[in-house]
Amino acid sequence: MKWKDAFGSAMEELKAIRALLAPVARLDDPTVGLTALHGELTQTRLKILETIQGGVTGLREENREVRRRQDRMISDLNETRSELRQLLDLADILRPLAELRRPADEPGDGTHPHAGSASPALEADPGTGTAVSAAAQPPTSTDTDSQGGTMEDSGRQAQPEQEGQDDALKKAIEAAYQGNATPTAPSSSAAPPATGQEQDPRITHGVLLLKAAGVASADLIAHRDTWEWLTALAVDHPHFRTPPSVEDVKEGRVQTVLSGRSLIGLLIKLWETRSATTPLDADWALATTAYNRIAAELTAVDGEGQTIRIVLDDGLPHETGD
Repeated sequence: MKWKDAFGSAMEELKAIRALLAPVARLDDPTVGLTALHGELTQTRLKILETIQGGVTGLREENREVRRRQDRMISDLNETRSELRQLLDLADILRPLAELRRPADEPGDGTHPHAGSASPALEADPGTGTAVSAAAQPPTSTDTDSQGGTMEDSGRQAQPEQEGQDDALKKAIEAAYQGNATPTAPSSSAAPPATGQEQDPRITHGVLLLKAAGVASADLIAHRDTWEWLTALAVDHPHFRTPPSVEDVKEGRVQTVLSGRSLIGLLIKLWETRSATTPLDADWALATTAYNRIAAELTAVDGEGQTIRIVLDDGLPHETGD
């Protein structure tokens, strides 16, 4: 009967093992086991991702709002600067008129006909040496009247002459743009004619404007500080449009796309700034470099379908993307 005893002892050991494994069997329970734990982890992960996504979306909206406010501030500042320039130009125009009116408005001394007594002043007749009344003298034209008439006549004469010079300059620019023999540009007091084989810079500038007018879009890469300066410079030009998006790239650079119309406005403002500022000035350096980079890219356009890529970064190659 030994086998019965052995079987009984084996059954006892099996019961003991089952008692030990009873807690482990709860892992298969769908309410408290591994399945329930996996579900809780999945829900926690989804909640964390949702929280992060909401925070990132909020930060993006705040960043866009900050940029919109910055663009509005830059636009307002440039409008104010434009109004100040107009006031300065108006003051320059009115200053000569004020100088001409000042002698007539200043009070005279005791010998003035309207000062002192009411009797007319006596003046010596240069022919006879006798004293005669000033009222008897023939009326003479004042300096103001003569100068006003001279300025009016000269203005009438200069207007047709200026129109003729403008027409000749347009023809010269169009001829240079079409590749024909470049005629000599009309000379003016503001810009003397070119000498020798040197081309009039106004013609070169006009050709660049015509090339920019034929461009659909151009990529521009620069540092954010340089881009903000360019935007502030050209935002008050009627043909410049702020790009809808400006992409941030590494090391503080930004990349955007400008239309041909915006390129025209930017070139005009760079041309004016380069001419108006003094050498060795920061605006002069920025305007000259940016103008030359844009001119180099537009000059190389030959209608072969190449991408116009303006890079204001000497550390970045012109052929590869950033």
